Amino acid sequence: MTVVSRTWRRFVIGHDLCKHLSLQMFPQLSRVDHVNKLGGSTKALEREHRAYAFLARCCLSTTVGDCISEATIASSTDNYLWENICNTLEPRDRVARTASYWSSKGQKNPVVPETLTYRLIADLYVVTEIKIRPFQAYFQFGYLIYSAKSVRFRMGHIKDADESCHDSGTDRFAWTYTSQEFEMAQENCLQTFKLPESCQDSGADRI
Repeated sequence: MTVVSRTWRRFVIGHDLCKHLSLQMFPQLSRVDHVNKLGGSTKALEREHRAYAFLARCCLSTTVGDCISEATIASSTDNYLWENICNTLEPRDRVARTASYWSSKGQKNPVVPETLTYRLIADLYVVTEIKIRPFQAYFQFGYLIYSAKSVRFRMGHIKDADESCHDSGTDRFAWTYTSQEFEMAQENCLQTFKLPESCQDSGADRI
């Protein structure tokens, strides 16, 4: 039984069966550029086998839910004490009788974008949709709704592992996924934006 198991394992690794099965089950993994191969050809194949087996297990164990760990950077904030980015993680529009929302400083040119950066709980996630609810100022005359005209989502990682994700600026990130631009409805409701598998890629994922 041991001989058969070892022979079968060598066959699976030698023919990249784990990689092919993983790509068939999760086409998104085809965006992986390559696995860093160290050592000889046999060790390289074993490393690639373990990498794709790990990715497949992670994808299979994925549960539906919130994957954001913390809010880290806002391109600008009007009043940090009351209107900071951390409020965007609160689903309610008021907490302890206080309005809960984020507000940028605003721009004279409406074309200038504002950005919010978040950190995920784990290093690997399959993100299929993102939900946003615009804030309605219930304390203002006319109950104005403060909503972006459109949104775009990017996924990436810090270029230098020694840097903190809390440092200001987004040029320290390597963006590996950029979504299309989605129009937002000017309504006070939870809006869902589904991410297509195809994307405008600014880089390649590596393991």
